Amino acid sequence: MLRPVFAANWKMNNGPTAAVEFMRSFISVYPKQNDRTVIFFPPALSVAPVRAAVRERADLLLGVQNIHWEAQGAFTGEISASMARDAGATVVLVGHSERRHVFGETDEECGKKVVAAEKAGLTPMLCVGEKLEERERGETESVVLRQLRAGLSGLSAPHSGPLLIAYEPVWAIGTGKTATPADAAAVHRVLRAELSAFAGEKAGRVPILYGGSVNQGNASALLAAENVDGLLVGGASLDPNTWLSITTA
Repeated sequence: MLRPVFAANWKMNNGPTAAVEFMRSFISVYPKQNDRTVIFFPPALSVAPVRAAVRERADLLLGVQNIHWEAQGAFTGEISASMARDAGATVVLVGHSERRHVFGETDEECGKKVVAAEKAGLTPMLCVGEKLEERERGETESVVLRQLRAGLSGLSAPHSGPLLIAYEPVWAIGTGKTATPADAAAVHRVLRAELSAFAGEKAGRVPILYGGSVNQGNASALLAAENVDGLLVGGASLDPNTWLSITTA
């Protein structure tokens, strides 16, 4: 996956009609790139129009925001990894802070989703990050390492399959507060070291993204930080012009 990696998490925004308009507007001004990757994570109902829009663009990937770890069954409202793959997705978010702290997703469940994604041929983007009170207690490193280890626990080591990691401090998501480039670099360094223990020399192939109130004003500085291989963007990815500014930073 070419770096930097720019990931747009639309959350519960941009239904099918809005998704068509967004993609038409964005693609019309974003020429094909050979030095970066852009991933879209639309809501489930907007997967089809985004798939249609990126079909001829290898530099634009389609992802889904969530999967269930079971292959099928009586899980109303859920989608399986194989269904996501069949719908054209190649990447899946796992353990986003809102899944963890709004919907109660556990470290163990994140681990099962990573395994399900790999079995279905999806690339998991495992999200890790600490809450404000954990940061204030000096627990940032222990929290992100616990989440990383649990998320990868079902994979064989040394791991050589496709994988993405996103550090998203919970206190910086949707709050307007952003970790400084130095803050991001420090945590990414810890994550990179742990990945080296897990994947050996191939750890360097795993992009580590930063997410948390990223906008067009701070994107370049964050990307310049050591070990920051890309950006996971929420609200600032909802406007095509703003998203263009970030993806061309």
